[in-house]
Amino acid sequence: MDIKNNSQKLILGLKVRHLRTKKGLSFSELAKITGLSGSYLNEIEKGKKYPKPDKLKTLAIGLEVSFEELTSSKLTGNMAPLGALLKSNFLNELPLDLFGIELAKVVEIIANSPAKVGAFISALVELSRTYQMQETNFYFLALRAYQEMNLNYFPELEIEAEKFIKKYKLPIGSPISSKLLETILHNSFGFTVDKKSLSKKTALKDVRCIANVKKKIIYLNPNLNDMQQAYQLGKQLGFLFLNLGKRQYSSTMIKVNTFEEVLNNFKASYFSVCILINKESLLSDLTAWFKQKQLDPIFLLNISKKYRATSSVLFQRFNVLPQYFGIQKIFYLQAKHYLDRDAFDLEKELHLSKKHVPHGNLIAEHYCRRWLGISSLSTLQKNPDLPELYQMQRSKYIGTEDEYLVLTNARRSSAQQNINTSVSIGMLLDDNAKSTIQFINDPNIMRRDVNITCERCPLEDCKERVKAPLIIEKLAERQNLEKTIKEFL
Repeated sequence: MDIKNNSQKLILGLKVRHLRTKKGLSFSELAKITGLSGSYLNEIEKGKKYPKPDKLKTLAIGLEVSFEELTSSKLTGNMAPLGALLKSNFLNELPLDLFGIELAKVVEIIANSPAKVGAFISALVELSRTYQMQETNFYFLALRAYQEMNLNYFPELEIEAEKFIKKYKLPIGSPISSKLLETILHNSFGFTVDKKSLSKKTALKDVRCIANVKKKIIYLNPNLNDMQQAYQLGKQLGFLFLNLGKRQYSSTMIKVNTFEEVLNNFKASYFSVCILINKESLLSDLTAWFKQKQLDPIFLLNISKKYRATSSVLFQRFNVLPQYFGIQKIFYLQAKHYLDRDAFDLEKELHLSKKHVPHGNLIAEHYCRRWLGISSLSTLQKNPDLPELYQMQRSKYIGTEDEYLVLTNARRSSAQQNINTSVSIGMLLDDNAKSTIQFINDPNIMRRDVNITCERCPLEDCKERVKAPLIIEKLAERQNLEKTIKEFL
């Protein structure tokens, strides 16, 4: 059954439910009037059945409405917002099945309080317009929630990656070159790799990869280094080996049509990371590192070189921490520094086990310059001869008991010359993390008090501050006003 018919069934169910309850009829009473069974009527109201015309006519007579009114796709009154939502593609595109939720159940909840939920839906629509939020944003939010719910570890994808590694005899514990992956693409899937054509189009200079599936050509940006090329080719192999259907053909997702495209893109990316950094090999490396009593300052650099992997790929592969080390309270942040206007932007944010500080960051405010992901980018800007740097910091969030061990890599972008990028992984220092990471109390690890944004920070002597604490000041004004009113009364 296609999406349109699913919507028709749900709308009919809402109408029948509304008309039946309006007339004060039970299922059994309506069953006697129409000759339809109570269970069948229940299936109609749940949006699971759409009767044939003769039964619809009988139902319309029993509910004392015209056939046209009953079968119209229009919902009126306080259920009108729900009708618009059902007829749109958006509600049907929500990946409810990933979370074990039936669309009909959502509609039933909405139908129970149509006026209240209708107002709520209208508010969401208005908010989306205000903040220019599109369907794509919801798709990515849903994907992020799906990752967080599963601690970003997906056994079925791990198994497929292991099958691929064994089938093509990929090296374990050593770098996998882009040339090797290119050979597999050509010999097993009939694809060729073009590393010249993208550079001939000025508008495509920042696009890392484009796949022409019909012609079986993978276009790679020639400015990518070998490890970046390997990741892009591994991703293309993920699409092919996992037999993923709907997909984006560019590494830069321009216009997303369905959630399936977003999900498949994630699966292909996950697959690529798995084959580039072998799980068993990395587990051995991390076990040895965590047992060290003193911090090895170049461990992350060495492990990155060992697998010839970018920090982004390396930190993604740290998804083994919850499963194998019990370190579940983790966040990932990816920040960009736009050098031409000296502005910072938080590009990616992922939280495992719970929402961590910082989270839900507002792009209209100024991120704390004490964040390691931000300060490392500033260090990189001040040292033009430095290609990249790895740093570690114990970050204590002001006003909370939360302290994190934060690992950050900041690097210069090869494809986008005016943008530097940092990738950070933060681990909440609870009792389990402190007992697992033996070097955690090494005095050489920098410690800093940090906050979320300058606008929300009460520190008075912060040398890194770039904006006045406007939110704190407004809160103080409001509290003072409340106090004054109470005293006046």
